[in-house]
Amino acid sequence: MGLMDNFKMRNALIQHRKGNVAAARAVYEELYAKGVLASQYMVSWTYILLREGGEENYKKAKEILAKAQKAPDLTPQRRTDLLVNFAVADYKLGNLDKAVELLERVHQKSPSGETYGALGYLYIEQGDAEKALKFNLDALEYDDEDPVILDNIGQIYYRLMDDKEKALEYFNKAHEQKPGQIDTLWFLSRYDLEAGKKDEAIDKLETALGGRFSPLNHVTKAMVEEEIARIRG
Repeated sequence: MGLMDNFKMRNALIQHRKGNVAAARAVYEELYAKGVLASQYMVSWTYILLREGGEENYKKAKEILAKAQKAPDLTPQRRTDLLVNFAVADYKLGNLDKAVELLERVHQKSPSGETYGALGYLYIEQGDAEKALKFNLDALEYDDEDPVILDNIGQIYYRLMDDKEKALEYFNKAHEQKPGQIDTLWFLSRYDLEAGKKDEAIDKLETALGGRFSPLNHVTKAMVEEEIARIRG
């Protein structure tokens, strides 16, 4: 990679961190078209693609990540990020079991909050309550304040075990740790609606709407928008 390409990449990464996604993406695309092989920008680009969603973006993310595995600047941490993103893309393309198998290998080799959260959620998507609960409770021992893990456990009790009282305990804990967490706000709004508190439910949903949706969210932006419209009638 030449000096100018390196300068462009570093500036794009700074723009990305500042939230200037469109500007960063334009440079990522330019570098990729030139054949610049650097995991630093390639992995960052796939975060954008995964958040934007859509089959073509998921396929593109897998293509980029496959090439990034050969990048000379691939660090152990970036390799973990790469593999997690690859698994997420697979999941969104309908290959849930394949995604789980990949994440299990990554987690076994290098467990982290990232792998605990992602794999814990995909176990929920597989529908095995006992397996999902055991894994996420183990994850809670790794970090008992992780809002993603707390939300995962809440979802297990709510979605898979039909124990809304127990689920609420974990959703409240998750909300304390991260008040803007999208899925937590969605599920807490369910309790508000059951209690007839429509205004409070709408407040939570509007807060969720302002968040950054990810491919590992249980709800989509469209679902939240439709629910707000439905409640308002």
